[in-house]
Amino acid sequence: MRDLWMAPAVPRPVSLWPPAPAEPARRPGGRWAVRLLVAALLGQMAFAMVTTAVRQTPTIDEPVYVGAAAEYVHEHRLRHNPEHPPLGKLVIGAGVALADPHLDPAFAGDQGQLGRHLLYESGNDPWRLMLRACLPVIALTLAFGLVVFAFARELAGPVAGSAALALYCFSPDVIAHGSLATLDVPAAGFVLTSAWLVWRARRRPRLYVPLAGMALGAALATRMSTLPAVPVLMALAAVSVWKGSGGKPFRALAAAGHVALAAVAVVWVTYLMVDPLLRWTPEQHVPVVHGLRGLLVRLLPFPEAYRDGMRVQFGLENRPWQGFLFGRLYDGSLWYYLPAALLVKTPLGMFALWTAGATAVVAVRRLRPAAPYVLAAPLVLLAAAMQGARDFGTRYAVFLPLFLAVAAGCVLLVRRRWVSVGVAVLVALAAVSSARAYPYYLPYSNEAFGGPGRTRQWLHDSNVDWGQDLGRLADRLRDRYPGERVWLVYKGGGVPSFYGIEASDPRRVPVRAVRGLLVVSDSAAAKASGRLTQLIGGSRPVDDVGHSITVYRR
Repeated sequence: MRDLWMAPAVPRPVSLWPPAPAEPARRPGGRWAVRLLVAALLGQMAFAMVTTAVRQTPTIDEPVYVGAAAEYVHEHRLRHNPEHPPLGKLVIGAGVALADPHLDPAFAGDQGQLGRHLLYESGNDPWRLMLRACLPVIALTLAFGLVVFAFARELAGPVAGSAALALYCFSPDVIAHGSLATLDVPAAGFVLTSAWLVWRARRRPRLYVPLAGMALGAALATRMSTLPAVPVLMALAAVSVWKGSGGKPFRALAAAGHVALAAVAVVWVTYLMVDPLLRWTPEQHVPVVHGLRGLLVRLLPFPEAYRDGMRVQFGLENRPWQGFLFGRLYDGSLWYYLPAALLVKTPLGMFALWTAGATAVVAVRRLRPAAPYVLAAPLVLLAAAMQGARDFGTRYAVFLPLFLAVAAGCVLLVRRRWVSVGVAVLVALAAVSSARAYPYYLPYSNEAFGGPGRTRQWLHDSNVDWGQDLGRLADRLRDRYPGERVWLVYKGGGVPSFYGIEASDPRRVPVRAVRGLLVVSDSAAAKASGRLTQLIGGSRPVDDVGHSITVYRR
């Protein structure tokens, strides 16, 4: 931490790299002012994430990860959820261990049943257990904020670092997914950390090249979707060392190899931490993968459990998923889904600064050497994600708010007074837009699309309703509609009866028998067909819970 705070704001230039811009002399209290601002930004982010996590019930994916984490911690075995490597779940497991839940080692259900059994059928307190599981992810999300600050600070100075951190801390997507016991933000943060360390390797390669490889390995050991970043970061490590060593190709190739070896080692160590014997008995079907994909899986120098997880992921990509975009329900996927969803779910001021920042790092001569380090990895990851078969949310591109916050801070390197004023105004607009969404960050959409209350009209699934508001629904029914008949179509990881919701499924009885309150998760409503469409069409909306569940009266 001392290195992060006390290092010069802009490194001294070396040969073959353009000199860094001169900074105005600092006032004696300037350093403390920056520290206080960083602490304030991270403090408000921590408050937003913790208070959001306290009120949320399990989303669709969280019980799976928490169940697998408990299994890792208590049973030291690899059985469930092979499609995601263990590291992110070990982070979650640190919180699970603090909760010390009871886990039945003889339980034989699948990974979804394991999570529900742990939370609702084993005598554990799901509120307490889920909050403990979320806290390590929240802490890691805050730590990645320091990486955003440090990266932008080294490129363009402490004010740029503060602006970048502000955009990161007010990103609704980062707050929403950083407050869940899921893997998206941890994986994205490790990729960013690796890119930052590779950038630092220009001057101290012996220290930062291995660290960059370890950070990359942490990303690979958290989510397999980060694999496309491997050749990018290997190439950037080679470039850093080649430039810094005066054009020696052998050292450049060695640096790329060191990054790869360190990353592979971290993946192996992660699996060994779960089970030193690497016993692997999958509890779900592992598809056979042929062709180029099958060859790729066989060639990967990772444990068999990792390779089987990739086979499961490829199998998931071959399933016939449905998507929902701008009110249209469709089969398959759309290549432009993620850019369109990001347009809806990014604060307008933030989106403008992202665009300006990406332009600045390419157009400004003094920033141009840093452009590949800031933009290459997110662009490659975005291109890969756009080819995926699952149009389920901007969480698949949550690395963009991290990298583009760094780029946005670099706009301040354009020495024009109107630029500084414009950046301050746009950061303030983004902050206000984000704060207005509190505590409903998951269904956030910007003002151009009507705000969180209208997100359901444009998007579905983890963009809006991931099952997070079941507890709020229980409170609403108890406070406003006591004693009324409730019909419920819920999509999420919670168990309604545990929260005191006594409801029936309206799809299992004739339409004419459904009278009273019809409660429908907005993700289910977006994909409604047949009887559910008829039920919603014949009902009148009377209430909204968390902008993710709609209450109708029939």
